[in-house]
Amino acid sequence: MPEVNSLVNEFLIKLKKRKIEGSKATAKLTAEVLRSFISQKRLPHTNQADALIEAVKAVGEELIDANPVELAVGNIVRRVLHIIREEDLSLTTAAVGGLSLSAESDNEDDVDQDDHPALSATAVAAAARSTLRPPSLQTLLEDMPHSTAVPQTSSSGGDSEGKSKSADKNLKTRKLKHNVIEAVNELIQDISTCHELIAEQAVEHIHQNEVILTLGSSRTVTEFLCAAKEKKRSFRVFVAEGAPRYQGHALAKELAARGLQTTIITDSAVFAMISRVNMVIVGAHAVMANGGVIAPVGMNMVALAAQRHAVPFVVLAGVHKLCPLYPHNPEVLLNELKSPSELLDFGEFSDCLDFGCRSGSPLLHVVNPAFDYVPPNLVSLFITDTGGHNPSYMYRLLADYYSADDLVVRRRSAS
Repeated sequence: MPEVNSLVNEFLIKLKKRKIEGSKATAKLTAEVLRSFISQKRLPHTNQADALIEAVKAVGEELIDANPVELAVGNIVRRVLHIIREEDLSLTTAAVGGLSLSAESDNEDDVDQDDHPALSATAVAAAARSTLRPPSLQTLLEDMPHSTAVPQTSSSGGDSEGKSKSADKNLKTRKLKHNVIEAVNELIQDISTCHELIAEQAVEHIHQNEVILTLGSSRTVTEFLCAAKEKKRSFRVFVAEGAPRYQGHALAKELAARGLQTTIITDSAVFAMISRVNMVIVGAHAVMANGGVIAPVGMNMVALAAQRHAVPFVVLAGVHKLCPLYPHNPEVLLNELKSPSELLDFGEFSDCLDFGCRSGSPLLHVVNPAFDYVPPNLVSLFITDTGGHNPSYMYRLLADYYSADDLVVRRRSAS
């Protein structure tokens, strides 16, 4: 797979050099790289799903280590692993059902003798490996045909039986990869359209003559506010500038250009202006399993101001930003230190160096963190592309997209 390996290596270099900005772009590129890797991966005749999971974990471990701060990479890797387990369970269930149907056709007289037969070991093991709601074990019991006995064949047909088994294995391999790739395509489509799906809900949350406060710059927040404007909602927006990168300036210019009444305020003026605000709407870098939010620096101050004045604090986040880990997990790197040049010019450091010692160690240090952590008790509502959810519901939403076996992306050999 030389082409796929070069694609993976190129993506790894971009992650390490921080050339990809934004969780959406990172998540989409990660899904596309994994799709290409899966399509070119050769699987053995047995345990195709396990082999594919191990291969994806190997690649996913490298991608996560390339940029641990960008949690969207690990989210997509875990989503793909969950898709593989889901499709494997679906194919196994269908195979067991096909054997049962063929057994019914050969033994029609014995159908009424056993109304509740036991599940086969294959179906039970496949169901135990999955942590999905659909299909649950109860669903398998309800939908299972009345007989799971394998029809008897004569010894003279041994060669044809062996050929048919080999053909079935190859067919299952192709079917597994095909289904996984189709599901990954749907995942990429969901990532691409998350902004539009979130923006469609704007009219339900923004009302006439309200004052909205936001911090920094977020594509999701921009589309959300402009969608409410297009629905003839008249409201004002206060934009905190988001120092030291001042991304709020770019957001304010774009909102004003699209016809929204916009006011820029300094970050330190949030507490002074929050009493005039009806709602705080912000974006997120990642949403943790406990409902906490990793967001641009300064967001915790805004959340505290909103709680102090009983102002709803609403977070917009696509499903690809939902991380199944908790803030205390070792794989979670909550913060990243940016360049000091965003705060001070390099020429200003020369006046702060102690040239009396040989090392010339600076007397002035600059710390420029990139993110804040907002605890779940400060968040009023999450709006995702699947609808609005309370912070306490995050754990249940995450159970639909991730498997408990994939929370730690490490290969068995490494463990």
